Amino acid sequence: MGRKTVCRMMLVLAALSGLAAPESSAAETRPNILFAIADDASFPHMSAYGCTWVDTPGFDRVAREGLLFNRAYTSNAKCAPSRSCLLTGRNSWQLEAAANHVCFFPPRFKVYPEVLAEAGYHVGFTGKGWAPGIAEDADGQPRAMTGKAWQSRKLTPPTTGISGIDYAANFADFLEAQPEGAPFCFWYGGFEPHRAYEFDSGAKLGGKDPAQIEDVPDYWPDSDTIRRDMLDYAYEIEYFDRHLVRMLEQLESRGQLENTLVIVTADNGMPFPRIKGQAYPASNHLPLAMMWADGIAKPGRTIDTFVSFSDFAPTYLELAGVAWGAGGMAAPEGISLLPLLQAEAPLPHRDHMLIGKERHDIGRPHDWGYPVRGILNTEWLYLRNFEPTRWPAGNPETGYLNCDGSPTKTAILDMRRNGIDTRYWQENFGRRPAEELYDLARDPDCLRNLAEDADLAEMKARLKEQMTQELTAQEDPRILGKGEVFEAYPYANQGQRGFYEKYLNHESPPPTGWVNDSDYESEPVE
Repeated sequence: MGRKTVCRMMLVLAALSGLAAPESSAAETRPNILFAIADDASFPHMSAYGCTWVDTPGFDRVAREGLLFNRAYTSNAKCAPSRSCLLTGRNSWQLEAAANHVCFFPPRFKVYPEVLAEAGYHVGFTGKGWAPGIAEDADGQPRAMTGKAWQSRKLTPPTTGISGIDYAANFADFLEAQPEGAPFCFWYGGFEPHRAYEFDSGAKLGGKDPAQIEDVPDYWPDSDTIRRDMLDYAYEIEYFDRHLVRMLEQLESRGQLENTLVIVTADNGMPFPRIKGQAYPASNHLPLAMMWADGIAKPGRTIDTFVSFSDFAPTYLELAGVAWGAGGMAAPEGISLLPLLQAEAPLPHRDHMLIGKERHDIGRPHDWGYPVRGILNTEWLYLRNFEPTRWPAGNPETGYLNCDGSPTKTAILDMRRNGIDTRYWQENFGRRPAEELYDLARDPDCLRNLAEDADLAEMKARLKEQMTQELTAQEDPRILGKGEVFEAYPYANQGQRGFYEKYLNHESPPPTGWVNDSDYESEPVE
């Protein structure tokens, strides 16, 4: 009987017992977990997917020696809500205040790093963990949402927009501290490619040519400025990947790579207009690769099954031999991916994804959000916008603050102000109808809304009914007519509460650093 078979049998027995695997021989066979998450990177912007203007040898190695996923999605395309989903195994609308950005994370929801630490794992993180927001237990004490912080190692970053944390060196320190016989679970949370960028760093430091980009989305003007902005984004993805390469080399030199499940992804789409913080494919559709030499059958496969961020936590607990109930976590919505890793059979019931959002950044009256729910499959995307009179990217007079400041954002806003073109402004910042329906095969950028097409009324009705039934079963307050609960949760950052009213009353200055001054509308926009 081989090592892999023995390991799997021990994991199954431990899980069936409802107890953590013992710290003797079973602990030595439980796999390590290295989870690497970039901050704001869309599918397919890794070179393993054939993207010619991004070079990611680390991600590509994980995909080549493991699995490459074509349909990985987060249910909520914003930093804190997305990370809440993968930590808990639940969709954002099942997480109370954690559906919102900059929230007080509800104490009653346990997260997988806490469970794995109790099960004998050596748990830690470097860079960005769960954020932004405040996570405390019932006694008001800070929670180690992603384990102990390893942040002391620093370096001189190549640009002013890149973090000075030496992620890979901190990972090496974490491995040095690993107790004998204990498996580890490590979260590498790169701050890249989150904004702000140093403009033209992709060309000047990365040696990139704007002509390399062949896929400027149709909802942006195709200009040299926007291409260079995209190259700056690419440069920061590559920086994130360089640390991943170093981490893989460290594991290999220590003889731990074969029994480490390595997962590489991003929390939400790229920080550009119409993407990050919205609910279109580029917002929620994310790169994903996994490798585990001791546990993945037939590496090199490409997986077309829909995979959700809510699947990660159930997978980790099953690998650790911890039954979900014994771990104390709320019932998951996700499913373990272990059968998919260990066999070629797909997950037969996963042929679509539910997505949505509540309140993200500041800048609307009364701290309101922009609630959306949606469903997508391989052919169609249906979205329901519950408050179509609101501005999806935030109010114009407060700078469209659910869209990070950028050369691309400013260029689009300037085109409208200067009377050059209003189409791009409408597609990125304008109000939206109550319903949207897109044919993803013919319209991947989702620019032709077919919700009012009489020939597709039956299709729209089926998607809407399926979405409503599933969200009702998941007890989504928004779909049950109780969506005001999401509006009532306060911002964890006191300075962000009531920002809209304070800003209009000249009691609060506009945010600086990541929003350009010209992004604030001086005249009303309708």
